Amino acid sequence: MRVILELIRIILIFGFFEGLLYTFLNNVYKSLGVTKYEWIGFLGVLLLLFIIYRNKWQFTGFYNGKEKVKLHPKVTNFLISFSVLLLILPPIVNYFLR
Repeated sequence: MRVILELIRIILIFGFFEGLLYTFLNNVYKSLGVTKYEWIGFLGVLLLLFIIYRNKWQFTGFYNGKEKVKLHPKVTNFLISFSVLLLILPPIVNYFLR
């Protein structure tokens, strides 16, 4: 039962924060004139939420398993760098592929 509650919690957390962040990001992209490639920013936001979940939110949930470990700092830094790249990539790609 705790696993199901944790899955529901993950879906709600990701749905709520993804909606907020993507709405903000979509408005920024529209103000920059980006009409395509917003999905790349969507992936960047999902990746950031995954990092936050693995390093913080998983320790406050319903599930008490042995597999609860933080991401390695090098992996965390790489994923954050990659997600920031994904967030800034849509305006760049839109500019060069006009």
